[in-house]
Amino acid sequence: MYQLLIRGARVDGDLVDVAVADGRIAEIGPGIAGAAEREVQAGGRLLSPPFVEPHIHLDSTLTAGDPRPNRSGTLFEGIEIWSERKRRLTREDVISRAEELLRWQAAQGVLHVRTHVDVTDPELLALEALLELKESVGDWMDLQIVAFPQEGVSSYPGGAELLEEALRLGADVVGGIPHYEHTREMGVASVEECFRIAEKYDRPVDLHCDETDDPGSRFLEVMASEALRRDWGPRVTASHTTAFGSYDDAYAAKLMGLLTRSRIHFVANPLINITLQGRFDSYPKRRGITRVKELWQNGLNVALGSDNVMDPWYPLGTGNMLQPAHMAVHACHMTSREEVEACFSMVTRGAADALGLQDYGIVEGGSADFVLVDAPDEWEAIRRLATTTLVVKSGRVIAETSPARTSLFGESIEPAPGGAGSGG
Repeated sequence: MYQLLIRGARVDGDLVDVAVADGRIAEIGPGIAGAAEREVQAGGRLLSPPFVEPHIHLDSTLTAGDPRPNRSGTLFEGIEIWSERKRRLTREDVISRAEELLRWQAAQGVLHVRTHVDVTDPELLALEALLELKESVGDWMDLQIVAFPQEGVSSYPGGAELLEEALRLGADVVGGIPHYEHTREMGVASVEECFRIAEKYDRPVDLHCDETDDPGSRFLEVMASEALRRDWGPRVTASHTTAFGSYDDAYAAKLMGLLTRSRIHFVANPLINITLQGRFDSYPKRRGITRVKELWQNGLNVALGSDNVMDPWYPLGTGNMLQPAHMAVHACHMTSREEVEACFSMVTRGAADALGLQDYGIVEGGSADFVLVDAPDEWEAIRRLATTTLVVKSGRVIAETSPARTSLFGESIEPAPGGAGSGG
């Protein structure tokens, strides 16, 4: 007797059954014999590993408009507003908002989340709240916490000491923001300090890096050089790197060689990058996003994140990972079938690799963590922004959603789960 049996799902293009026992995938193949405690007819829908959120800010989520809206729409006004809002944080406030968003994400198939939490706070209140939340949601959500010095490591008084204290308390990853430091020299020093602390506490590194349109912001080369020098690359993530989209091509070509040798990961946040950046341009306006397509073409691992959901930097969002994937297809000119499929991978396998996840993927013997998407393949999933109809964690169904169905003149026109219908 299996714990769960999924019949007729698409896995890597094949129509198969997937059997689950004791929280693990027991068998994958056509026409699996046997009974199960629960059997689900997939109807040709896509069975995918769970979505992975590689970059979000749970401490600030769901605070849009409080204490005031971001009128300029810029990164820097968002930081000013957050500096005001965080003075009124309480443990209950942080936990309540963060858990609500995690529930939204879990319902949409996200089972792994890396959140940045502001540690430029002498009380480290938000960090302690999210460490508590990490334990309480652990049976249905894998949560990694980045100690993120929002106001700087070198520029904020005691920034380095607070960063270290956050790691001692249990933060999983070392964060930083070199482009926000007061000077170029302080930014370089902050990168070096982050790597020193990461080695001391044996933690990965994930820095907000060059999140600006300024082509003179060149801390990515510093990060990559440090990673290469220390042979630390696979444990290093450069988030945002939007200035990379403004570099001249000669410098970008040189930099790409260094990045390839360094083997670091990248996280772009298309929804936010294309919204916050380019605000100081008239016309033509820059897209404000890193060179996602070129990084991918050069064999570097790229993940896509939400970054912000309804907070001082972005008043929209739902936590659905198909939204940043869909935006990347457009903003990064990735519209071939291979490129669209790559964007889907950037919110699944690519994001999992950036987070260092080990037991991930739909393989026999692996953990039974997967989602059923109302589309026959990755292309259709992104094209339709398809509904995640079933979410399974360790063999247990934790969420189910019925996709919308439309009838026009009495005839169904919704895209059929096994292929495009008359409305597809």
